[in-house]
Amino acid sequence: MSDDLFSVIDPDSAHRILESKAPGQLVDVREAGEVDTVRVEGALNLPLSRLKELAGRLDPKVPVYLLCRSGSRAASAASQLKALGHRDVFVVSGGLNAWMSSGKPVVHGERKVWSLERQVRVVAGFLAFSGTALGFAVSPRWFYLSGFVGLGLMFAGVTDICTMALLLARMPWNKGSGASCGK
Repeated sequence: MSDDLFSVIDPDSAHRILESKAPGQLVDVREAGEVDTVRVEGALNLPLSRLKELAGRLDPKVPVYLLCRSGSRAASAASQLKALGHRDVFVVSGGLNAWMSSGKPVVHGERKVWSLERQVRVVAGFLAFSGTALGFAVSPRWFYLSGFVGLGLMFAGVTDICTMALLLARMPWNKGSGASCGK
C-alpha cells in the first residue's frame, strides 16, 4: 500500500529488512515519555513535536521506517520528512501496537505514561463533561466549552492535526528522561 508521499509496510517486513542489516533507519516519532514506557530497541526517537528540529540526525539517502503507537503520527512525520528531501519513507502499518501484536521484540521501561491519544480522550472528555455540568449548575454560557471541545475534535478528525495533543506533548510528564532523543 502506498500514499503519494510514503509507502506503508507491515511490521513483519520492516523487521525482516532491519534484521537483514540492509540500510535503514527505524524512527519512533512518539514523545519521549511514551518511549520510556515501551520501545523498539535500536529505534531512534525523534518526537513528532520536534521532528523538524531533529531531522538532521537522519541520512536522507537511507530508507526511513517510521513507527508511532498506531500509525497516524508516523504518517504526519512521513509527510514532513518527504518535504525535507528524504526519498524512501515507510510507515509501519498499525505502529507499535501492530509491532507488538505480531510478536516483534520490544523493551519495556519502568515509566508508565499514557499515550497521547489516551491523554487527549481523557482531557476532551473531562472538558466536555465539565462544560455540560457547569452549564446546568452555574450558567448556560458554560455549554460553549463543550461545543468548543466538540468543534476541536471535529477539526482534529478532518485535518489530522490535534492541537490538544501538541499541547499535551509539551507537558513535563511527556518529556521522559531526556536521553531518549538520542536513542
